[in-house]
Amino acid sequence: MGTTGLSFIESLRLFAGARSIGVYAVNYRASSNFDDRQAFFRTFVEGMWDMHSRIQYMAASCPNTRIVVGGYSQGAAVAGFVTAAGDPAGSSAEPALPGPLSPDVAGHVAAVALFGKPSDRFMRDAGNPPIVIGPLFGPKAIDLCAPGDNICDGSPLGRPNVLHALYPVNGTTIEAAQFAASRL
Repeated sequence: MGTTGLSFIESLRLFAGARSIGVYAVNYRASSNFDDRQAFFRTFVEGMWDMHSRIQYMAASCPNTRIVVGGYSQGAAVAGFVTAAGDPAGSSAEPALPGPLSPDVAGHVAAVALFGKPSDRFMRDAGNPPIVIGPLFGPKAIDLCAPGDNICDGSPLGRPNVLHALYPVNGTTIEAAQFAASRL
């Protein structure tokens, strides 16, 4: 988990009152190899499977737990794909993608917080489908893009600029934590 995630979790703990906050960092190897589109896509899939499995596990094992799903940059893409209504790449994706979360499992997700989620143009330029949050999650999602962040602002595919790294210090993790805490 990086600094954006840590900042978000610590902010959420401040606003969660007496509720306990557990943390699970999705286990996958994020990549910035935009030149190898298939390898880049595989990293999303690896993260999607891990996040999808963890959400299902928590919903089944701890049915009274309210889950907050979050992600920064590529992690926001993973979270966005997991909370999509269907298969974002079509059924021909290789490797195979997890199916959508059931409405019952989706009901355990209290909030979705996305920081610096790659824009539709960024994803298209990288050879990937756009990230579309499904209707079961849309009303409980916050999607934050810092002004001028070239990953999420619609700029062409490229390496992140300095504004993409400011989420832990620009107030957005606090904003997202307040949003998430209000839904717990």
